[in-house]
Amino acid sequence: MRLCVPIPCFFKNVDFCEAIKTVASLGYDAAETYRWKDLDLDKVKATLDETGVELLSMCTSEFRMTTPEHRQLWLDGLKESCIAAGKLGVKKLITQVGQDTGAPREEQRASIVAALNAAKPILEEYGVTIMPEPLNTYVNHPGYYLWSSIEAFDIIREVDHPNVKLIYDIYHQQVMEGNIIPSVTRNLDLIAHLHSAGHPGRHELQYGENDYNVIFDAIDKAGYTGACGLEYSPLMDPIESLKIAKEKYGK
Repeated sequence: MRLCVPIPCFFKNVDFCEAIKTVASLGYDAAETYRWKDLDLDKVKATLDETGVELLSMCTSEFRMTTPEHRQLWLDGLKESCIAAGKLGVKKLITQVGQDTGAPREEQRASIVAALNAAKPILEEYGVTIMPEPLNTYVNHPGYYLWSSIEAFDIIREVDHPNVKLIYDIYHQQVMEGNIIPSVTRNLDLIAHLHSAGHPGRHELQYGENDYNVIFDAIDKAGYTGACGLEYSPLMDPIESLKIAKEKYGK
């Protein structure tokens, strides 16, 4: 399993490029981030080239997909995010679908599908994969629409495009559904990236109820060739936490 470091989780008050250099010094070759608009893209690209760290993903600048009236805003945000991604060599963009508006769920789902279908030409033009993300509504994201991985996989199947995949967050789905190993291994063709954290608390992997060695071994054996972001809030010193994660789970 290739481990990936989400920079904002571990380096809250550190220059982004210095954080990338630290990630490289710890033996990681992959990172990700969220708000690309805060970055000096030229400086970041130079640092990535210098260190050999690959920036695997970042977020779109717009997230509202459950309402048709916001679709063009989301598409415009997708396009500008694809342009930024191209400058940094990023091939995957995370997006969220937005809050449950209270409209019938079938209408909101249809709006999400329509947005993803409309995104296909943009994704093809820039060679980027978009990854909608199911989130938990019990602890971290009350009112969010897409909490079920089952529904999320069905949406990806309905859209049916190689540049539209899912980001599967093991922490969020442990909160909502459990059944992690079968959910991932039976749907590898629909998953482009993984996230992880210990539950409860969203801290180091070893502090939760999941045995991530077992999970990662099963996913590796099933043929997953992507990465998993260590998307948690460390309880220990961030650098020490990353060192231990590398020792425990790095392959």
